Amino acid sequence: MFRFPLLCLALLILLPACDPTIVASPRSADYYFKEGETFFDRQLYDDAVASWKKVRDSYYSPELNKLAELKIAEAQYLAGEYIEAASNYSAFLKEHPRDDRIPDVLYFLGMSYYKQMLSKDREQTPTQKALQTFRRLLKEYPKSKRAETVGFLAQRCRNRLAEHEVYVGRFYLRTGHYQAAINRLKGILDKYPNYYYRDEAFFYLGTAYLKLQKKKEAADAFNTLFDQFPNSRYVIKSQRILEKNY
Repeated sequence: MFRFPLLCLALLILLPACDPTIVASPRSADYYFKEGETFFDRQLYDDAVASWKKVRDSYYSPELNKLAELKIAEAQYLAGEYIEAASNYSAFLKEHPRDDRIPDVLYFLGMSYYKQMLSKDREQTPTQKALQTFRRLLKEYPKSKRAETVGFLAQRCRNRLAEHEVYVGRFYLRTGHYQAAINRLKGILDKYPNYYYRDEAFFYLGTAYLKLQKKKEAADAFNTLFDQFPNSRYVIKSQRILEKNY
């Protein structure tokens, strides 16, 4: 007398397995773009990048793709991921060289390198890339709204590169490689004529010449130091060296 209820129970268990699987409809590129903007406004940059990558990879439209590429780079820049930001800004330049937003892209590409600059005793590839990018921006877009700022940043890059050369020159001088020191220090004065601390370069250049007994060249370097930087702290040091050697 219990067969019928058992049969009903078996049918009830089997029925759900027969229902068709419900697949959620894929969200649109516009949805993910707006989602990324929401995350971006909340400074959730990793989440914003993830959403905008879905837009970029959807190939929904060329313009939306380009905008997603720029937003990804911007979010990475603000998150302090300067290597990734530089890579994406650089890729945008190559893929869209005639885009109206290239001046902004060049600026933030340069800044992505600039933010990676290291101290004068370290390798200076990011500094060189920043300077190269800023130069391109100034050359191709001299009327850019950021031209004045970029000019200032470019000079700071030059100063850091010159500081690095002085550091290397001093190392050669200290280790007895006097001609190598001269080559480095002379190169600074030729390549970076606006370097703020040229007095230091002249001082070590004169010292290196003296080590090689090139007294005329040493005197020329010291005299230039006296003429151009009369208030330099290296003037007294130079005078003492000259008194000992002449």
